[in-house]
Amino acid sequence: MQQSHVRALEQKHAGIERMIHDEERRPAPDTALLSTLKKQKLRIKEALQLH
Repeated sequence: MQQSHVRALEQKHAGIERMIHDEERRPAPDTALLSTLKKQKLRIKEALQLH
């Protein structure tokens, strides 16, 4: 159970990272969206460090 939870967090982290990358490449990136995504990514990273 623990391993599958960690794997799910890693996948979610990678997905958010891709979304950030895609948004940053747009001609006019949405800075509010980027801020939200980066906060989510940080929370997941912190959760991964606890496991």
